[in-house]
Amino acid sequence: MMRRRRPLLRSAALVGGTAAVAHHAGRRSAQREEEQYAQGAQDAQSQQSYAAPAPAAAPSAGPSEDALAKLKELGQLHDQGILTDDEFAAQKAKLLG
Repeated sequence: MMRRRRPLLRSAALVGGTAAVAHHAGRRSAQREEEQYAQGAQDAQSQQSYAAPAPAAAPSAGPSEDALAKLKELGQLHDQGILTDDEFAAQKAKLLG
C-alpha cells in the first residue's frame, strides 16, 4: 500500500515561516534593547547636567571686606576726578581678579 506524503513545498514553507517569525521576533527584541540602552544613556547624561557645579566655581561668594573697602575708596577717588576712567577700570580689575 502506498502512503501519501505531504508535499515538500508545504513542509518547507512551514519551517521557513517559523524561522521568519523567530527572526522578526528577535529583531524586535533587539530594537527594544537598543531603545532602552539609548534611553538609559540619555537619562545618565541629563543627571550629569543637573549635577552640582564644580568646586572651583563655588567660592564666588564675592569680594572680601578689604577688597570692598578699596573699591569704595577707588570709587570716591574716581568721583573726585583724581582717577581717570581707565585707571579706575584697571584698579578695579586688579582687585576683582
